[in-house]
Amino acid sequence: MTPPLPKATPTSEFPRNDWKTLRTLLPYVWQYRMRVILALSLLVLAKFANVAVPVVLKGIVDGLDPKSSPLVVPLALIFSYGALRLAATALGELRDAIFAKVAQGAIRRVALKVFEHLHRLSLRFHINRQTGGVTRDIERGSRGISTLLNFMLFNILPTLVEIALVTAILVAQYDWRFAGVTLLTIAVYIAFTLGVTEWRTKTRRAMNELDTKANVKAVDSLINFETVKYFGNERYESNRYDESLGKWEQAAIKNEVSLAILNTGQAAVIASGVTALVWLAADGVAKGTMTLGDLVLVNGFLLQLYSPLNFLGMVYREIKQALTDMEKMFSLLAQNTEIQDAADAQTLKTQAATIRFDAVDFGYETNRQILRGVDFEVPAGKTVAVVGASGAGKSTLSRLLFRFYDVSSGRITINGVDLRALTQASLRAHIGIVPQDTVLFNDSIYYNIAYGNTGASRDEVIEAARSAHIYDFIQSLPDGFDTVVGERGLKLSGGEKQRVAIARTILKNPPILIFDEATSALDSKTEKAIQAELVTISANRTTLVIAHRLSTIVEADLILVMEGGRVIERGTHRELLDLNGQYARMWALQQQTSAEEPVV
Repeated sequence: MTPPLPKATPTSEFPRNDWKTLRTLLPYVWQYRMRVILALSLLVLAKFANVAVPVVLKGIVDGLDPKSSPLVVPLALIFSYGALRLAATALGELRDAIFAKVAQGAIRRVALKVFEHLHRLSLRFHINRQTGGVTRDIERGSRGISTLLNFMLFNILPTLVEIALVTAILVAQYDWRFAGVTLLTIAVYIAFTLGVTEWRTKTRRAMNELDTKANVKAVDSLINFETVKYFGNERYESNRYDESLGKWEQAAIKNEVSLAILNTGQAAVIASGVTALVWLAADGVAKGTMTLGDLVLVNGFLLQLYSPLNFLGMVYREIKQALTDMEKMFSLLAQNTEIQDAADAQTLKTQAATIRFDAVDFGYETNRQILRGVDFEVPAGKTVAVVGASGAGKSTLSRLLFRFYDVSSGRITINGVDLRALTQASLRAHIGIVPQDTVLFNDSIYYNIAYGNTGASRDEVIEAARSAHIYDFIQSLPDGFDTVVGERGLKLSGGEKQRVAIARTILKNPPILIFDEATSALDSKTEKAIQAELVTISANRTTLVIAHRLSTIVEADLILVMEGGRVIERGTHRELLDLNGQYARMWALQQQTSAEEPVV
């Protein structure tokens, strides 16, 4: 029985857990523990200086009483007042400078880990995901780390420290009612902010989902712009994008309305608290139990305390949003790495590789069987070709050989060793492929050829281009090897892209070669020249050729004919013609088609 295949879990299915998100981030921050401790120490010192400012101001106001010395006493306090204000700002800036390495370092390491993990995930995950959505999640998640660290450590924590200091001073020097009103106002403010923000988070999360979907549609449409133009569907694509934007617009409007409700409620709570405290202070001055300096002190505390509290609502919203964004990014790390190296995986080291498919069954889904009992061998240094109708499972063979997927049953071996017992890196280092659909990086031709061996010299890259019969074409371009090929190589024709892919594989110089319709996009003259070159390259290498044009594989040591995921015929070109089966019929049909083609 075929075992069930794991599926990539959509990020939206992961349960929301802010504490889990924070625990995931903590190790990246704690790598810089000394900087964190120093920054927190400066934070506390800055808040002590900040809270001392109204205390000194009280002394200045009381010192200006005509009954005391108006020149000597306030002068010292005035200098202290200025020094404290400067210290509060300077310590805060120094804290930010020291902590910058922590925040940026954490962002870099998290982003790198997610990027590396995405490359470790199986082809199944990348086929099921849409690139625009993934990159958007990483972008927002990285930005969320910076937001979380800056706001939580430099807004939330300082505010809590300041509240504690102010409350302690109010309890020690004044009526308990001052501290009571202050704490009650803060409690009501925080409770209201948390409640409304939790309600708003659902709207904001829905808005983000719609934003991601709109971005995915835009990216997908722009990547496939040629197809859009072929079918004249510009208006259709615009309507699809506008439909997504329309849903996002409604969610954004709802988000703004809820924000207005939150801001109004916060302002009402703060106004009530400020009014009560000023009334208590004014009453104390009127009764003679408090001085004008005390009124200034209480008012100064209020201004310093409620200003960050007024900002606290926005900070909390941003932190919640940052956690939501980080959750989506970290959920990418939670994706199961379907294809993993075994704990005792061997490193493949060979120049004579014998490949064997041993009773291989495989399906991309449990209800979609592709290969059924495929069994054949590619001896070291020999060439085996696979032919058959579309959907017969030919290209699946190359994906399994690269171990993009694991077989459902049976096994694939190299020199008798199961692929699952080899490290993926060493396995893939031994295989070179020229795919039918060549996708190039949006970089120079030189970069794309050199990608086959990033340590190759320029002379080696040029020689690879000559072997692929693309050197003269490259030299005819204004920028030569520095010509940028565009997104997915769209500035080059299909044949030009294929020749770049051939050059790249030649440069890699692997002991195992896979040609998946390697000359399908070439004209007849170039195909013959390239085919001769491929024969030369294949000499003494283990080669698997997936072909549609039978004329390109007549010299193969063994030809397999596949149908419905099974090998139905095998033999040399002559043996298969003598068999007068499926291969012979395909050969006759292609010969007839070639004869009917007009001479241009």
